Amino acid sequence: MSTRGVVFVHSSPTAVCPHVEWAISGVLGTRVTLQWTPQPAVPGQLRAECTWSGPPGSGGALAGALRAWPMLRFEVTEEPSLGVDGERFCHAPGLGLWSGRTSANGDIVVAEDQLRALLAGGSPGQIPGRINELLGSAWDAALEPFRLAGDGAPVTWLHQVG
Repeated sequence: MSTRGVVFVHSSPTAVCPHVEWAISGVLGTRVTLQWTPQPAVPGQLRAECTWSGPPGSGGALAGALRAWPMLRFEVTEEPSLGVDGERFCHAPGLGLWSGRTSANGDIVVAEDQLRALLAGGSPGQIPGRINELLGSAWDAALEPFRLAGDGAPVTWLHQVG
């Protein structure tokens, strides 16, 4: 069984770019060379994106490998596959790594157990903030300027060796 997704490296210092490629290569089991372009939102930094295919869980492995560099801004998506929910992982400096399940159209899905835990812990006044945490709102706000700066950028296509 296979799935696919996208790695968006929204911003990386030039010196870290080869390490990003090595990390992605290590997870996918194939040599990866990304097309790096300037990131206008942060002069002096670069951005790249690539699609990937591999077994379910590869998105989490990619995000785990990339979080070794806390200065990176990145997102990793994994599409739903037979019996497996889709996922989105976001990382921003100062916020760390966030992940959420996604529906077929890319919406964040909040599970019943997450809602029960939210309602059981804390005061009613805390609920809006906790819902925003479940939805990854702070990560979306932090990454949106970098997403917009990447519109029209080249994409590299990758496939995991299996």
